[in-house]
Formats: sequence, C-alpha cells, structure tokens
Amino acid sequence: MPPKAADKRRQGQGASSGGKAGKAGKAKKRDEETSETGEDGLTARAVVRSPDQLRLTEAELKAEITRTLTADNPHIPRDIVRFSFIERAYKLVDDMDQTTIHFTLNGYLIHKDSDEGRRQSIRSSTEAEQAPVEEKEAPVEASAEATEEAETKDEEPTEEAEAAEEEEREQAAEAAEEAKAAEAEEPPLPKQPEKKLANQFNFIERGSATYQYPLREKGLQTDPAPIENFSDNVNQWCIYDAYMEELERIEKAKEKEKAKPVVVKKEETHSGRKLSYVEPPHSDSLSKVAKAAKIAERMVNLNTFDDIAQDFKYFEDASDEFRGQEGTLLPLWKFQSEKTKKLAVTAISWNPKYNDLFAVGYGSYDFMKQGHGMLLVYTLKNPSFPEYSFSSESGIMCLDFHSEHSHLLAVGFYDGNVAIYNLKKASSQPSYKSSAKSGKHTEPVWQVKWQKDDMDNNCNFFSVSSDGRIVSWTLVKNELVHMDVIKLSADGTTMQGPEGLQLQMLGSGTSFDFHKKIDYLFLVGTEEGKIYKCSKSYSNQFLDVFEAHHMAVDSVSWNPFHLKVFISCSSDWTVKIWDHTIKTPMFVYDLSTAVGDVAWSPYSSTVFAAVTIDGQAHVFDLNINKVEPLCTQLVVTRKKNKTTHIQFNPVHPIIVVGDERGLITCLKLSPNLRKMPREKKGQEMKKGPEEEIAKLEKLLSMIREPGSKEEN
Repeated sequence: MPPKAADKRRQGQGASSGGKAGKAGKAKKRDEETSETGEDGLTARAVVRSPDQLRLTEAELKAEITRTLTADNPHIPRDIVRFSFIERAYKLVDDMDQTTIHFTLNGYLIHKDSDEGRRQSIRSSTEAEQAPVEEKEAPVEASAEATEEAETKDEEPTEEAEAAEEEEREQAAEAAEEAKAAEAEEPPLPKQPEKKLANQFNFIERGSATYQYPLREKGLQTDPAPIENFSDNVNQWCIYDAYMEELERIEKAKEKEKAKPVVVKKEETHSGRKLSYVEPPHSDSLSKVAKAAKIAERMVNLNTFDDIAQDFKYFEDASDEFRGQEGTLLPLWKFQSEKTKKLAVTAISWNPKYNDLFAVGYGSYDFMKQGHGMLLVYTLKNPSFPEYSFSSESGIMCLDFHSEHSHLLAVGFYDGNVAIYNLKKASSQPSYKSSAKSGKHTEPVWQVKWQKDDMDNNCNFFSVSSDGRIVSWTLVKNELVHMDVIKLSADGTTMQGPEGLQLQMLGSGTSFDFHKKIDYLFLVGTEEGKIYKCSKSYSNQFLDVFEAHHMAVDSVSWNPFHLKVFISCSSDWTVKIWDHTIKTPMFVYDLSTAVGDVAWSPYSSTVFAAVTIDGQAHVFDLNINKVEPLCTQLVVTRKKNKTTHIQFNPVHPIIVVGDERGLITCLKLSPNLRKMPREKKGQEMKKGPEEEIAKLEKLLSMIREPGSKEEN
C-alpha cells in the first residue's frame, strides 16, 4: 500500500473515533435531560429563584398582614379660613381636595401571555442560540483549507517532495493524536457573564420606584369688591325719559335692519334654478380701486384741459389796463352730461367745505312739459364727468348745501316734496324725504335754505312754495318733522266760494333768504312782485311789505357784509338794491330783458352779477360805477337758449352760469371786475368785513342825502 493511501486511512480512523466520542457526549447530555422527566414521561418544572429574591419561611408566607386604605390625604392643610362676601364673615373651608399626584408616568410593561410578550421571548431565545454556532464554524473552515494545501502538495512527484510528505505525515499523525486527547479531556466552555433571572411574577420587567416629591403649598388672596350705596327718587318724568330712551333704541335697531344688504334673486340660465344671494356692501378693496381710478381720471383730465387749468390759475387779462374801468369774463370749463341735455339748470350751490365742488339741480320751467329731474355734483378737478349723480321722478327746482355738515344737501321738487341727500351714502335715493302724511307742499318748491341747528342739535331747513306756505323742516329721529312758519296772503284778492262766501286767496312765494346775522329775520319774494319782511316769531303778520316789482320776484338775497342791504331781481327787467329800513329802492338797474338770477360776490360788498334770458351775464361794482355794469358779455351763443342761474365761487375769482339746455359754463373774472380800493400814501388800507361795510355804507349815505358830493 502506498504511503499516501495509508495516511488517508489513518485520518479516516481518527475522524471516526472523534465522531464516536461526540456521540457519547450527546447521549450523556440527553440522559441528564431525561432525568428531569417523571415516570409518566411528563417534564417536571423546576423552581428557579433570583439570587436577590427575599426568602420567606412557610410561617411567614402564611401570616396575614391587615392594612386599611383611606382616601384622606394626611399632608393636607387644616383649618383654612376664607372670607365669604355673601355672608360677610370668615368661614372654615371643609371640602378640601384629597387627591395628590406625586408622579405620573406612562407605563411600558407588557404582559407575558400577550402576543407582543411571546414575540419578545422568542426573539431573545433565538439570539441566545445563534451565538455559539458561529464560534464552532471557524475551526472547520481552517481544517478544510489545510486539506486543500495538502492535496496540492501531493501532486508534485519529486524526491524532495516525497521526503517532505513523510515529514508531513508524521506531523499529521502527531496532530491527530493531540486532537484525540483534547476531545477526551473536553476543555470547559468560556465563562459567560451571569444573567439575572426574572422574578416569578406575571410581568417581564418591573417599573422603578417613584421619587417622593416634597409637599408644596400655594395660597391666593384677592381684594374685596368695592361697596357703594346708591339711592334715587323715581317720578313720572324719569319714567317718561326711560320710555323715550327705549323707543329711540328700538328705532335705531329698525334702521340698522333696514340698512342691511338686500337679498336679490338671480336666475341661473343653465339649470333654471332661482338662487338668492346677498349683495355685499362696498368692500375696502373696491373703494380703494375706485379712489385710485378717480385720481387717475383727474390726472388724465388735467392733462387734457391743461391750457384751461393754466388760465384758471395764472392768466390775468392784460387788456384791462387799456379799457379803463371795464372788464371781461374768460370762459374756462363747460360741464354737461348726456342725461341732462333736455333739462334746464334750475339751481346751483357751492359746497362750503370743498371750494371746487358744486351741485346742480335739473328740471323744467315749462309747466306743460314736466318730467324727471337730475341732481349732479361736479368738481373743477374733473369737468368731463360728475362726482355724484342722482335721478328723481320729479324735476328739481332748488337745492342748498348745509354750512356745517357739508355732505347734507337739501332739495326741493316740482311736485311739492322736499328731501335730504347724504353724499356719504352710496345710495341713489334721498336719505330723507317728505310725503303727503308729513306735510309736503301742494305746489312747486322754489327755494330751500339751511338754518342753524336747533337747541337739540337737530338739522333744520326752510322751504317756500307757490302754495303760500313757508315751512320749517327738522330732522328728528331720522324723519322730517314740519311746522308752518307763515302763510302768505294776497291783499285785496278774494275768490267767490260756495254759498256766497268770500275766500281769501293765498300768495305764491317764489324766493326767500335769511338774514346773515339776525336769525329770526327773513325776506320772501312772491309772484305778485311784493317782498315781505317776516319774522319766525310772528306767523300771522308781516314786519314790512315792499312794493318791489311788477312781476314775479325771481331772486332775493341779503348782502353778505352789510346788515341792512338786500338785492332783488324780477322778470320785469329790473335789478333793485334795498335798505330794509326804507321802502324805496336805493339803486335800480334796467337790463332791457327778463332777469333770471342775481348774486352778491363773496369778496366785495359792492360787486354783484346778474344773468338775463337773452344769454348775457352782467357784472356790477357800485364802488366804481353806480350806473352801468362793468362787464356785459354773451355767455350762451345758441338761439332759443336762456341763462337761468349764476353763482360766485366763495374763494376763487370765478362764476358759474347755467342755461336751459343743461350746460354749465365756468368764467373767470378779469382784474377790473375784482379791483380792490387803492391805498393812499401815508395811510394803511384796512381789509376785512369792516372795510366792506364802510365802503357800502358810504355809498348808501350819499343816496340818502342827495345834496352830498358823489365820489367815484
């Protein structure tokens, strides 16, 4: 047998003997395990105790220990006293909270018999089994590598190789004998760290003991509520006032409900269903957009009418120096709307707060062709489009801005109604309007004038109509309350009534104006041509009667500076200036045609302007020429058109003129028409109302004393 084969056989015998020794060790281990089984083949459970577990005797285990648990907290404070404001005394607090929480922690214990507990037990056992298997695989791999090296060396047939093989065989025999001796001895396994056994309870692990926090106390004390003694006497007046306050509160609540947005029904075109939605009020975003659009529109108009704006601010007619005392009117802007082309300008009023804003009323003086009316509010900053626009069923005959509340506008209509428009409210209808129940006029209202607020701070204005009534309208609790101040009567005119009764005919008022300083004094012009001086205190009689004109008095107005002077114009072609203490006129001017309107200037007591139905505007200055106007200029060029109204701007040297075709023309006064008195050398010229009053008074004194020397 070759030596190579003999070595392989020896190695096989060594392996078989080693396998027998391993089988003997496994059998011994199995015998030890079977020794724990009983006679019936069932495995007996051995009691395993933890080394640190307390060991008790049988007597100690059977002993009963009784403990009583109570809900009372032994550390709770006693005898706490608190003040009772109801009983006004200190009281012991009996019901104290017995619950005290020292520590709160969410538990992480898992029951041993639960699904998660079983999974954790299986996972821990598998990890313990896999650890020794990995250690045993290492020598097997090493022996395999050694056999591979031996086989590769056996393939070399040289003598040196054979000698080396013999040495290796001897070494291998020695290694096999050593391996057998090692297996026979069975060296002990490496010592593992002692694992702490779990206790015998039904939980995998126990929670730690809680920390005993010290007891903390907290106390609060508040100040007692203040005590005040109150007493009052109740009478009928107090009860009445309380009821009136309640009624006012109810009325305000009703107004708020009325002011709520209206529910509008809208039909859907596709499905045919009716949908209702609430119209939201003007939101802030829309108002901001509207404001920005308005500013942009004004900028565009300023660029468009740049030449007119330059003339308005800077141009002064240099030709006045060569005309002597005469002056001219420079046309500036023209205000017109498509909706008012067939309506006549019936009233013009400047806003007292915003000098560029003025309101225009539109209606018709042809009583056979009455229709709707319009109220437009223009500004000099935007002549192409009105700032506000309101439409009415009846024509507007007159209007007036409130002197303090500049957003309130009183309006009189052809059908006898009066109304108040509020420019702050974005509504197409007037905020307040009269009715047949509230004492409206039965004839057209020709003039409305605001007065000072009454004692209760209620807004108040007056109106005059062709029915002969002068009515005071007061805005009380959001409704117009009327009171007849005076009724005009036509002297010497009676009408045959039923059964031969003679009925007194009422006069027809056409215009009126209140005194600038004396609140109760006012003038009334009538269709008969008379002017009545009246007082609010006397409703049955007049203070004085002026036989002023032969036809209807179209306008009457007090001088803004002099307390005694007023002016009137009529369709009898004349303009007259009066002293209310004298029944004859101080100045009379014949303009050769019917006069539509007359107005005093706001900057001089001697300057006034008038318009006639032939389309001309006349400007007078009594201080320069007491006989003829300083300027007579054609304003309306179209035929069959008449000028109706004229008004001075309160600040700027311009006037606005309206005609029967709905056109408003703005004109600038030349320097000669607004010339101030020259200053004398060595004397300081006084300026102000006192100087204007003295200037007009000087002219009137010369008229009262015909023999005095006139000075121009």
